[in-house]
Amino acid sequence: MFGLGDLESAVMAVLWESDEPVTVRETLERLETPKQLAYTTVMTVMDNLHRKGWVQRELRGKAYFYEPVTSREEAAARAVRDVLESSGDPEAVLLHFAQSASDEESALLRKGLRRKARRR
Repeated sequence: MFGLGDLESAVMAVLWESDEPVTVRETLERLETPKQLAYTTVMTVMDNLHRKGWVQRELRGKAYFYEPVTSREEAAARAVRDVLESSGDPEAVLLHFAQSASDEESALLRKGLRRKARRR
């Protein structure tokens, strides 16, 4: 995910796949990483994600329970927006993307634009 490190992205994937808020320990158990991680490493990453505004947490007893602030789809859309804004030429980026889009992607874009037009 744009703006996140590999481990932060892996933690966010666990949170997005969960149906309910999870603890650091539960996250550690569900993480799929090439190497064994320490509890404190995952705790630090989750604290950093909280500080960055990616997750919210609630203290229940002695443990924090974490959940994403936005959905995976909203975060991906925000990442695309960040790329466009930092590109220097958003129009050119969008045009290049449109030209490289598959037929299915093009159909989805048209569908989204029709929905947007109806909301106005």
